[in-house]
Amino acid sequence: MRGSHRRGAFVALLAGLVGLLTACGGVDADQAGSGEGAITVEHAQGSTSLDGTPERIVVFDLGVLETLDELGVEGVVGVPEVANLPEHLSEYDSDDYTKVGSLKEPDFEEVNALEPDLILVAGRSAPAYGELSEIAPTVDLTVDTTDFLAGATERIETLGSLFGKEDVVKDRLAALETKAEEVASSGAADKTGLVVLTTGGKMSAYGPGSRFGIVYDNLGVQPAVDGLSADTHGDAISAEFIADADPDLLFVIDRDSAIGEAGQSAKQVLDNALVNGTTAAKEGGIVYLDPTQWYLTANGLASLESMVKVVGDSVA
Repeated sequence: MRGSHRRGAFVALLAGLVGLLTACGGVDADQAGSGEGAITVEHAQGSTSLDGTPERIVVFDLGVLETLDELGVEGVVGVPEVANLPEHLSEYDSDDYTKVGSLKEPDFEEVNALEPDLILVAGRSAPAYGELSEIAPTVDLTVDTTDFLAGATERIETLGSLFGKEDVVKDRLAALETKAEEVASSGAADKTGLVVLTTGGKMSAYGPGSRFGIVYDNLGVQPAVDGLSADTHGDAISAEFIADADPDLLFVIDRDSAIGEAGQSAKQVLDNALVNGTTAAKEGGIVYLDPTQWYLTANGLASLESMVKVVGDSVA
């Protein structure tokens, strides 16, 4: 499902009540955000009951952490150790926040010692849901990439409802919806695009329904190539592949830069005769996306806003 159907689904989600309990996600409680009463949170791996608004929170996902920070939520006591923590989250690198393992491998002893009343996982940390749930109530805010923007919106709504930030979330998501619709109707459908991730000198391409599918599914850019898988790691490609696809727009994510690894930069990987001969290269259509936003915090509120804007700028 692409184009108007996806945009319609997104609009329907935003039109619903923020606190609505759904099969996929949400918060159900008369006292949600007030600190009183039992709260039931529906999420990617089931439902979790909380005794009121959480006051000691352990977060294992940077996009979720970004959203909590944007909303001014207090109570985060534990965060993962990240070698290349995004600048806007640099305060969480201090000793004021206990380091509870990595994005993929929790330190269960450290988590337990913090005595949290809520643990938040998503994406990379989701496989640890079961073990973390034995320590404290755990919620999985993993986004369904088959419709990334709608899925991320739903997870942000859940956080807003849980912490009493519904009004702020409603306003910002309404603005995000408006911007996304503007991008999708501003000529994006007249452009073909290809999203490429570079790492270790190699390249992978991503199509609709993938972790970077927002470019096509929600913002209307037409895939330069049909049939790309929605697999997490994308499809391995070469410079010849890009030349044959000849996209109007080439969206590039430098994974090594995002995680702080040394090696060839994305610009170096793409600097060859085949890529330089494409329409994207000749007409200034190679867009180097912010690697932190697209690879580490794509499900965060501020990152989503920036992502939609940069794609909009590229099709303007």
